[in-house]
Amino acid sequence: MDLDVDFGNTGTPAGEVVTLEFPVDRYPKTAAHIQNAISKGESAVCTIDRDGAKENREESLRGIPTKKGLDRDEWPMAMCEEGGTGADIEYILPSDNRGAGSWVGNALENYPDGTQVEFSFQ
Repeated sequence: MDLDVDFGNTGTPAGEVVTLEFPVDRYPKTAAHIQNAISKGESAVCTIDRDGAKENREESLRGIPTKKGLDRDEWPMAMCEEGGTGADIEYILPSDNRGAGSWVGNALENYPDGTQVEFSFQ
């Protein structure tokens, strides 16, 4: 049986967005940052673009000084097409930020670039 599904440029069937339930209880500071950034107008949808992650990270963190003992968390994430220049940055404890990043990476590893993901929080 042939399935004719149009993935267009999004990696997901046209018009569909994958919902990812973010574990607020495990990564509360990162969850709070993402929710805060979205409430300030940043996109709630991440279009996966792994190839653009390095450049996006450089652009989003340019001019944001490091702070000893803290990570610079960015939303939209560097792996999102929406990331890069103008991303919202907050200082987060490394264990929370890196744990959240690892969790998201694992949760999305089977989705191709172009997949649109909406983060959900409960």
